[in-house]
Amino acid sequence: MPDADRDLVGYGANGPTIAWPNGARLAISLVINYEEGSERSFAMGDPDQEALTEWGSYQFPTSVRNLAMESMYEYGSRVGVWRILDVLKRHSVPATFFACAVAFEQAPEVAKAAVAQGHEICSHGYRWEEVFRLSEEEEREHIRLAIQSFERTCGQRPVGWYCRYGPGVHTRRLLVEEGGFLYDSDAYNDEVPYFVTVSGRRHLVVPYTPDVNDIQFWLSNALATADDFFAIMRDSFDVLYEEAAHHTKMMSVGLHCRIIGRPSRIRALDKFIRYAKGYPGVWFATRAQIARWWIDKHPEPAT
Repeated sequence: MPDADRDLVGYGANGPTIAWPNGARLAISLVINYEEGSERSFAMGDPDQEALTEWGSYQFPTSVRNLAMESMYEYGSRVGVWRILDVLKRHSVPATFFACAVAFEQAPEVAKAAVAQGHEICSHGYRWEEVFRLSEEEEREHIRLAIQSFERTCGQRPVGWYCRYGPGVHTRRLLVEEGGFLYDSDAYNDEVPYFVTVSGRRHLVVPYTPDVNDIQFWLSNALATADDFFAIMRDSFDVLYEEAAHHTKMMSVGLHCRIIGRPSRIRALDKFIRYAKGYPGVWFATRAQIARWWIDKHPEPAT
């Protein structure tokens, strides 16, 4: 029997047709994944270490501290994030930081700068951890710890949630149980927000993207230059902008400080923002702005 929890239909051929603010044609969500200092490492007391680096999934002795890996991640917090913030500030566009709470604890000046520039802080977990490996109680506690941590480093709690490599079977229910969340982005199955019912309550999903994502630089040799990544962003934009003449469309772009923040790649982001801004009706928005607009345009039925 098929799994009753899966929805393989979605909006289908009858996509939504709501207008974005000010009649915008296409919403663009730039996402900055901020994980540096929260990754698995012996330095953090973890039993194992991150394997994925600029050198791909590099095999390293299991009992030896991988200082090269640690320094590649440190680049993102020391250099890359500041380069990204400069690009966003220059173009006056907001982004959503998928931030790990412990990562911001390690670099509070980054948290302050991101908030000061008006970017949204969405929780990427307490640690950059695979929550599907946690017990239900562990995950519940980590959600609580993450909220408290962001309140200290950012002066406000997050209203969005995104897990590393996908949620666990309890995640969405635990977020609704905790309360205070507008949305989660733990899905890759659509291009516009949609509602699900969780524990009898309506909950919004703002889906994310694995393809228009700079992680591809590290996963394979498919991306070699900034122009390669720009081409992916441009081609995705062109298709969505054309389709948006008939249905509501949103474009997500996934970025990582240690990856796009390198000088050889940052021009892809700069070039894409310039390109998209050259078209009328493009709305660069945070995911919280998108979520609030979607919820406002889809009020819950009166009971």
